[in-house]
Amino acid sequence: MSGSRPLRVPVGRDAHRWSTFQGDRTLVVAARTVTSTVRVLETLPSLVRDDPRITVVFAHDPTSAFDSGVLDLLHTAGCRVMPWDQLAHISPDLILSASENIDVPEGDCPVLVLPHGIGFQKLVPDSRSPRERLSGVVPDSLLESGRAWLAVSHPAQEEQLLAAHPKAAGHTLLVGDPCYDELVASRPHRAAYRAALGIAEHQHLVMVSSTWGPTSLLGRHPGLLPRLLAQLPCDEYRVGAIIHPNVWSAHGAWQIRTLLASALDAGLLLIPAVHAWRPALVTSTVVLGDHGSVTLYGAATGTPVRLAAFGDDAVPGTAAHALAAVAPRLDTRGDLLQQVRQAVAEHTPHRYAAVAERAFADPGHALARLRTALYHLIGLPEPAAPPPHSLVLPDPDPPAAPVTSWQVTTEVTHEVAGDPTVTVLRTPAAVAAYGTPRPGGSAAPVTHLACTDDERDRRLTESASVLLRSRPAHTAVEARRWIGDTLARLPGSLLAASAVRGGGCLVGLRDGRTVEVTVTGPPLDPGLPTALVYACLRAGLPLEHTRATLRISTVRDEDATVRLRPEAPRAPRAPHA
Repeated sequence: MSGSRPLRVPVGRDAHRWSTFQGDRTLVVAARTVTSTVRVLETLPSLVRDDPRITVVFAHDPTSAFDSGVLDLLHTAGCRVMPWDQLAHISPDLILSASENIDVPEGDCPVLVLPHGIGFQKLVPDSRSPRERLSGVVPDSLLESGRAWLAVSHPAQEEQLLAAHPKAAGHTLLVGDPCYDELVASRPHRAAYRAALGIAEHQHLVMVSSTWGPTSLLGRHPGLLPRLLAQLPCDEYRVGAIIHPNVWSAHGAWQIRTLLASALDAGLLLIPAVHAWRPALVTSTVVLGDHGSVTLYGAATGTPVRLAAFGDDAVPGTAAHALAAVAPRLDTRGDLLQQVRQAVAEHTPHRYAAVAERAFADPGHALARLRTALYHLIGLPEPAAPPPHSLVLPDPDPPAAPVTSWQVTTEVTHEVAGDPTVTVLRTPAAVAAYGTPRPGGSAAPVTHLACTDDERDRRLTESASVLLRSRPAHTAVEARRWIGDTLARLPGSLLAASAVRGGGCLVGLRDGRTVEVTVTGPPLDPGLPTALVYACLRAGLPLEHTRATLRISTVRDEDATVRLRPEAPRAPRAPHA
């Protein structure tokens, strides 16, 4: 892969012979980790857009423990990448990086360092020694040279930096935080992001955010994700995970997906490490996090937060540490459903306003201030076009596979007068071992296993009481044919069901009867009306013409009618020869 060979164009000894765009200045982006490289890729295009005076190339520094994935990221974005050694031979006009731990070659060009999180809030291992260091601070040698300029988002960060590193005096730039500005600007587009992620209108999205290292949420509680998926009814809640890019880089996507296999089978929205975390965070109803920046971004933009972990590597006096003093803790061994509901019910929009004020100064102007700083350092007048405003984030791609099997718990209750109510709670079967929620009524709940016809685990399919066609049948005849074939092929199942285009759901019983379920609201996936039929059978209710209230978790009630369908006519026999 390129990045190991020196570039001839757009930089190099005779680059002018080959270049179409003859830039006046050369800006080199130092790319060392996925986290820092992503931050530059998210910010830089808005700063130098439409300006042919600046030639941008990327220099790959392979010395980080979290180097894996950097070259893939750069080439996917279409960047021109040169090896780090070439940087000493091309005389750039400005070096830009969101990774502070870089060894730039000698020279006099300035170095602009952007934060890749929120301030200097974490102690991290020092790659040059066995000690720890303050994240975000460049080496002393670069501070002593006077070439380094550190962008900060709040004056408190400048005070913290000067207290720890007095040599940084006069070399900080108060610009704000463009990522925070984008999150705030994008909140009005929350509905579009929810639709893109496949979140139904009545569903809450519980987002689990984990930084990296042994004190992170996943480092402390690797089983939290499947337990959440097992305890939160999936018709009411979706669960997502934003995992720090350093975890992806250090352990690899294969290892992460293997460790989270049950959660992924249960519908976990595993947010890609690049770009997509921002719209996913805007979409979240509640964040269960740790001392990472994503948790603080969520709290600062008005989202309810529960801290499931908080490491001692968080720096006292920072905004992240201030969040720890006011955000409630999540009891990871307690009732997760109750705690999530409390987090939403007890939250007020400005609960963490004081924390946000300690992290982000003068929000809404970060990109404009950063552009001014960049052009000043590179020695060019700013373009005549107005400075950029906070941009709205693009819609994310849905990162979840569909759930194909459920543990379904039903409960039939009767009012003093009126039709019965059937409460249905569903959780993915892939996480059944982690416990399932129970209805809150007085009747004894009944549980069954339901699978779609594209469930890949044959063990589940052969054990299922209910089999569901994943796509609606075009006609009732087609649905009944599928029901008959399915029950004949899998004799251990009690019911098979298919939705029919145009409305309604047909449910076939083992004894040959077929019932139709209709609901007054919008169409439901066939698992819900079939659960109603299963509950009626177990409760001994008649199927001739039964009216009932179908209660889907705590999300909504639907009026439902169950009636027997007449037996399908048999095809005429062929005459004897």
